[in-house]
Amino acid sequence: MKQRQHDPLNLDVEVFARDAASLQGDWPAQSLERLVEGAAPESSVSDWPPVRWQVQGECRPVRGGQDQIWLHLQVDAEVVLTCQRCLKPMAVPLALDRDFHFVRDERTAAELDADSEDDVLAMTRHLDLRELVEDELLLDLPLVPRHESCPDPLPAVLGDADEFEEAEEERPNPFAALAALKGKGTPKA
Repeated sequence: MKQRQHDPLNLDVEVFARDAASLQGDWPAQSLERLVEGAAPESSVSDWPPVRWQVQGECRPVRGGQDQIWLHLQVDAEVVLTCQRCLKPMAVPLALDRDFHFVRDERTAAELDADSEDDVLAMTRHLDLRELVEDELLLDLPLVPRHESCPDPLPAVLGDADEFEEAEEERPNPFAALAALKGKGTPKA
C-alpha cells in the first residue's frame, strides 16, 4: 500500500490522524511574519535559527462513540525581543509541546474547550500548520521580556541619590497647599 503524502500547509487533519501520520521539518523564522513583527529592531531575523516542528496524528478510540481526532505538536524556536529593563536585544528560546483535540464544529469546540485542559479546535480539511505553529508561538511569548540580569543596566536619569532627594525637597507638598487653602476659607468662631 502506497503511503499518502501530507502537506503541512494544507493538512487534512482527519485523514492525517486516521493514517497515524507524522511530519517534521523547519521553516525560516522570517516566514512567520506576525512573529517577526515583535522582534527587536536591532536583530537580523535572517540570523535567527529555523523554527523546528514535528506533528503526529492520532485517532483515540472512545467506547460507544466515534474516535477522537488528535494532533500532537512540538516546536522549538528562538526569537530576539527587546528587554524591557535595559532596552537591549535578548534571545528568547521557545519550546512548545501541545495536544489538540479536533471536533466536528465550532460550537462543540467552544463547549468542550471551556471544560477541558486540552486545546479543542474545530475540524478543518485544510489546516495550515505553519499558521497554527505561529499562533502557538505568539501565545508563548513573554508578556514583558527581560533578562534575568541585564548586561548593561540603564543609567539613572537624575544622577545620584542626593540629587533625587534635593529635587524631592524643593517640590512643595500638594497636601500642605490644600490644608492652607482649606484653613483660609473657613470662618473662625
